[in-house]
Amino acid sequence: MFLFKILRRIVTGIILLIIVVPLYVMGQIWWTAHHAQIKQSDAIVVLGAAQDNGVPTPILAERITQALIDYQAGMAPLVITVGGKQKGDLTTEANTSRKSLIAQHVPQSRVVALPVGKDTLTSTIAYVSYMKLRNMKSVIIVTDPYHCYRAMAEARGLGISTTCSAVQSGPGSLKSTGLRYLVRETGAYLACETV
Repeated sequence: MFLFKILRRIVTGIILLIIVVPLYVMGQIWWTAHHAQIKQSDAIVVLGAAQDNGVPTPILAERITQALIDYQAGMAPLVITVGGKQKGDLTTEANTSRKSLIAQHVPQSRVVALPVGKDTLTSTIAYVSYMKLRNMKSVIIVTDPYHCYRAMAEARGLGISTTCSAVQSGPGSLKSTGLRYLVRETGAYLACETV
């Protein structure tokens, strides 16, 4: 009888953890997406998204536009673009973003492309390494709202102070995404934290 009570409490505790932890994370992701604020930083980072042989997809185009807005507002003196390429691509996400920013009158010397990263973590490792070599300590990450929480957590985990500039329109914006994106990001965050 005593063993049964202990076993029941353990099982109840595990079930609560399985429910409470994801709900807590989901709440944090939602809050961050709806209350993203930026502050003056050493750099702006445009996280990669798909491109079509040098032409940004709508998701990447919105990230580039948001980075341009932040740069023109004087929020950071440098823009770093990240992202590799898929098999068969002629160029990388990073180079596509860089060329687009230069075409919109950001000086070449103010845009650095790091053409690596197949996911958020590898891109984060790449830009954080670049920043640390240059004694940069703070970054504004430009991405989709529900992606902000995980992107910021990964950068903080590598020792960089961060804020997030969430896109305001397009397919990655809050107007266009919903519960599915929120659930996906919750799963991605939990998987990232347990690896």
